[in-house]
Amino acid sequence: MDALSPPSVAPVRVDALLREAAARIGREDAEPLLVHALGVDRAWLFAHAGDPVGSDAAGRYRALVARREAGEPVAYLTGRRGFWTLDLEVTADTLIPRPETELLVELALARIAPEEPARIADLGTGSGAIALALASERPLAAVLATDLDKATLAVAVRNAQAHALGNVWFRRGDWTAALGRDRFDLIASNPPYIAAGDPHLARGDLRHEPPRALSAGADGLDAIRAIVSAAPRHLVPGGWLLLEHGLEQGAEARALLARAGFVEVETVQDLERRDRVTLGRLE
Repeated sequence: MDALSPPSVAPVRVDALLREAAARIGREDAEPLLVHALGVDRAWLFAHAGDPVGSDAAGRYRALVARREAGEPVAYLTGRRGFWTLDLEVTADTLIPRPETELLVELALARIAPEEPARIADLGTGSGAIALALASERPLAAVLATDLDKATLAVAVRNAQAHALGNVWFRRGDWTAALGRDRFDLIASNPPYIAAGDPHLARGDLRHEPPRALSAGADGLDAIRAIVSAAPRHLVPGGWLLLEHGLEQGAEARALLARAGFVEVETVQDLERRDRVTLGRLE
């Protein structure tokens, strides 16, 4: 008697695979993971919704969905995250860029004239999101991106190379220590600002992000204090300091800038009317 062949399994369709995943992790996460697993773009998913997906690709996708269901961030699973107009590489060595940080970029751009040269520093650059967004919008500016961690800085360098941004340079060091004796027209930073022991650190994507990029002391303000106290030595007269911070830190951030000699100090809220960025100008 001939051996029986194993029953054939019909390949799953793109739309069915997407529905299956969306039921587990939500459509917002299911789509980018499928785009990544298939090596296509989002428009392809809709144009080819009825196409079959090979078993290998379906298996890769289901493995990614399981990891997301277990809590791993989508950005780390795909290795990519969009920020401003840029598609950036991200790794477990970098903070995941977030849309609310684009407010910091907007405020910085409003203070740097596009037709004039300028010197800008981004402290704690991570993936390079802020520095590269500013460099792409202000090609006459020279932008210094700094970070203490060697592996993190390497990601930012690769992102600059991928976007052919030749007006960015990089320096390793802790906050303003990386600036040497240089002075800038604008210093921007999204430093760690979550208080040590905050329960949010044990929830969601934050569980997987580098602790050094999230938490700064008992009240979360250690990094901001260090930057504000030293920034006047690295700004030209009239130069600006812009800092992202937590929603309950606006008043303290304003007080720190005022005590350090900054004027025109204000806190700007994000789209959800939460204190997000405090800035000031050095007289």
